Amino acid sequence: MTAVPHPSTHPPAASEASSETSSRTEQLSRVVIRFAGDSGDGMQLTGDRFTSETASFGNDLSTLPNFPAEIRAPAGTLGGVSSFQLHFADHDILTPGDAVDVLVAMNPAALKTNLADLRAGGELLVNSDEFDSRALTKAGYERSPLDDDSLQGYRLHPVPLTSLTVEALKEFGLSRKEAQRAKNMFALGLLSWMYHRPTEGTEKFLTSKFAKKPQIAAANIAAFKAGWNFGETTEDFAVSYEIAPAADAFPSGTYRNISGNLALSYGLLTAARQADLPLFLGSYPITPASDILHELSKHKNFGVRTFQAEDEIAAAGAALGAAFGGSLAVTSNSGPGMALKSETIGLAVALELPMVIVDIQRGGPSTGLPTKTEQADLLQTMYGRNGEAPVPIVAPRTPADCFDAALEAVRIALTYRTPVYLLSDGYLANGAEPWRIPELHELPDLRVNFADGPNHTLEDGTEVFWPYKRDPLTLARPWAIPGTPGLEHRVGGIEKQDGTGNISYDPANHDFMVRTRQAKVDGVWVPDVEVDDPHGANTLVLGWGSTYGPVTAAVRRLRAAGERIAQAHLRHLSPFPRNLGEVLGRYERVVVPEMNLGQLASLLRARYLVDVRSHTQVSGMPFKAEQLAAVLKEEIHAA
Repeated sequence: MTAVPHPSTHPPAASEASSETSSRTEQLSRVVIRFAGDSGDGMQLTGDRFTSETASFGNDLSTLPNFPAEIRAPAGTLGGVSSFQLHFADHDILTPGDAVDVLVAMNPAALKTNLADLRAGGELLVNSDEFDSRALTKAGYERSPLDDDSLQGYRLHPVPLTSLTVEALKEFGLSRKEAQRAKNMFALGLLSWMYHRPTEGTEKFLTSKFAKKPQIAAANIAAFKAGWNFGETTEDFAVSYEIAPAADAFPSGTYRNISGNLALSYGLLTAARQADLPLFLGSYPITPASDILHELSKHKNFGVRTFQAEDEIAAAGAALGAAFGGSLAVTSNSGPGMALKSETIGLAVALELPMVIVDIQRGGPSTGLPTKTEQADLLQTMYGRNGEAPVPIVAPRTPADCFDAALEAVRIALTYRTPVYLLSDGYLANGAEPWRIPELHELPDLRVNFADGPNHTLEDGTEVFWPYKRDPLTLARPWAIPGTPGLEHRVGGIEKQDGTGNISYDPANHDFMVRTRQAKVDGVWVPDVEVDDPHGANTLVLGWGSTYGPVTAAVRRLRAAGERIAQAHLRHLSPFPRNLGEVLGRYERVVVPEMNLGQLASLLRARYLVDVRSHTQVSGMPFKAEQLAAVLKEEIHAA
């Protein structure tokens, strides 16, 4: 199959559009754009629409939404700034970009909080209407930066976005307050002209979004067109840019733009279909995991049942009950909710029932940074239960990879009758990239066999059902649907006797059961870790989860500069790949970058007795490739 066709990039028709453009067009290979403004300015919507049109055009892309935790943070303040960063290119890219090439600042606070990331000589488009004395004071400016020399190092474009939008919408009879809400669409139109983005998709989106308010839909479309036409006719923008589609970056197929949470939801839905099981999600809303609940609730026609519980404990308990009843059971949450679910997850370990626990990590501890990212739940998922309660852990590496990671988590849960952690994070959950929609024949067969009768013969010849009689290869116990005649058995948290499932306080039996549950997890089949080492390096950088993009981008930079460095990435964190110890032993230096204080590094040191070098940050933001490249270069040349 071929890639999705590209919509037209012709400008929208409007009476004020000139028949000829006075600007020249430059070809670029890549660009990083950031939209920034108040949390009520619609920056996430603006960025999302620009991203969708960029994806339909065929560019490779990566995004970084960044917004405050408050539903509506104080307007005009530094803490209330919301931003959306998009990196797109005519070639394969891995991160949302380090330095920003174009910054759109809707007010002084947005300028102040984001200017440091704009590269020298970058394009700076500011909404000059908002730079009044009150807004400047809120942002901590003593005088307007538009009136001094502080912005001389950038290509500054002061544009009165608010007043231009209000003027463009006069015919709609809206109040000034209503009209100026569309200024984000004016900015989107201007940037769409500037980078030759398609427009039809945004117009259709606005028509659909405001279908019950056609006047508002028409006003937003008019503001969008006015922004395009402003770029076409004004002398302030002498150059527009083209970034060709990334035709050679992708294998042949049908692509769509997808976020991590959406990909994860589709992965769970697909896994349920491949397993021929109903999908049950027990959840309680929490940032940044709520989108999974919202998305799966839309798919009742595929046998999905979603339950928004009164709290996290009830959500986990409902999911475990669904697992007992024969459903593909899932519970989703973030770090604080995971702490509340730990007792139920321990019960799932004891009952040996399949369940997928989705943890979208965020900055902690406690409420912490709800809308920011972190990788600090690894030790919680590894050990955060009482007793010896081992649980497999799977971590996706990119937003699109959340789909495949969900399939893998379900495979392990169903095959080995165990709860499994699916460990994503806010960076992946909210970020987006192109995703190739898989063909049906590429999907795994996840069908399971339920117990249907006796499975053990006593010495006197009597045939009975033993709920803890294990598969000799996987050590999985049988999955018996409640109500099936002859398959009645006890469930509960008290230790069970091997085989019969009767309550047992026997010390030897408990020792055996604990070791058997650990052996089952240790025996989970996972593929060997693959090492990318084309030049025979002495230094290995080992990542996990969402560090994949920044680490890989840093490695590419180093190799382009003539440095030798090897790279490997872990998807399976429990159990580790069987060849991991041998891989670590090959290298003089092993560097593990993590968005925590060194949790994987601690596990590797303890398990393999390797002097792992830990590089960490807990800023709530992902690593930058340039920063990592500098750190790794120092390690390569360390004595």
